[in-house]
Amino acid sequence: MLAHAAGRSRQPVLRFEHALMATSLCPGPVGAYDALAGGAHRKFRLTPARGAILRFVRKLVSPFHISQPLLRSLALVVLLCATTPGMVIRQNPPANDNQEATVATQMRNVTFRFSDTVAVEIKSLDGVLVPLDKNEFPNFDDKDSFKLRVSRAEIAMDSRDLANVLNSYVFRRPDSPLTQLSISVEKGHLKVQGKLHDKGDIPFETEGVLIPAADGKIRLHSEKIKAMHLPVKGLMELFGIDLSRLIKEGKVPGVGAQEDDLILDLEQILPPPHIEGKVVSVRMEGEKIIQIFGSSDAKPVKNIRAGNYMAFKNNRIRLGKLVMNDVDLILIDMDPNDPLDFFLDHYKEQLSAGYSKLTADSGLRVYIKDYNKLHPAKASPGNDKTK
Repeated sequence: MLAHAAGRSRQPVLRFEHALMATSLCPGPVGAYDALAGGAHRKFRLTPARGAILRFVRKLVSPFHISQPLLRSLALVVLLCATTPGMVIRQNPPANDNQEATVATQMRNVTFRFSDTVAVEIKSLDGVLVPLDKNEFPNFDDKDSFKLRVSRAEIAMDSRDLANVLNSYVFRRPDSPLTQLSISVEKGHLKVQGKLHDKGDIPFETEGVLIPAADGKIRLHSEKIKAMHLPVKGLMELFGIDLSRLIKEGKVPGVGAQEDDLILDLEQILPPPHIEGKVVSVRMEGEKIIQIFGSSDAKPVKNIRAGNYMAFKNNRIRLGKLVMNDVDLILIDMDPNDPLDFFLDHYKEQLSAGYSKLTADSGLRVYIKDYNKLHPAKASPGNDKTK
């Protein structure tokens, strides 16, 4: 899916924040134009810089030794854009998700943080970023602008992170029927403990195994159920009529029920950007819940490079003021001795703490610093790689 761009020769080094400042971009669809530099250099979307625009174009293309006629053509295109701000070239916005604008994605050895308390460990992942609703391309500054559709992956989640996401995302309302949830793994079984808020904060616990459901979700098959340390016949009996009805009607995001089993949908349970994929197997390793994603038509994909990285290829993507056309972007761990710790909410800090290289064919290689090494005090103890 992703082809590694060999660009070891003529790779000018630049600070990422310089690249962001150098490429002034339009924040919306109106007034946005593609600066066409021909061939492999059609990468960056520009907006007028008024008096400095011709100097900017000359500086932009000079590293690539573009001929004078082509330079004049490029300047004419950009100048035309500057004098015609109402002219926009774009397709009609998609109704839900934009299948044609997907960005191929490969991740290896990445701790991906959804929040300060929720993260997953991606050993390997191949898939695409899919723009959502009216978004024409994924925007790293808007987590709701895209979702991650997985074709193949191995993703681990610590039991404490699963408890955190249930407490802070699924059952976050003050009047939530379930509170103070904790999750642990004991002898290959998942133990869930908490309190039934609408029943006077009665303590409960359930123990069972996780198995993949036929539709690709995860089923928690309960084998032992207790309330106030006394056995209960079934999970729905434990929850009571009101909560059982909410779950069965799909009003608890990401949680469903089938008989006395809970069905967990990771796409809805985890905060955005949401992960979409079919879980084909689940296993426990210590406190880790290991999920294998796949599909019948998914083919093995070769690693595009060694080490810890996040790679993006094809179509367009936006990072701050930088819009990259014909995407060829790899975010590379500056410290290869442990997984790449990535937090989308703070990606600019991570990129600015590193450095970038531009390949001969205009690919961008950004060496970034781990989030937990920028803010070690904020890193969740369960995911702190420095320990």
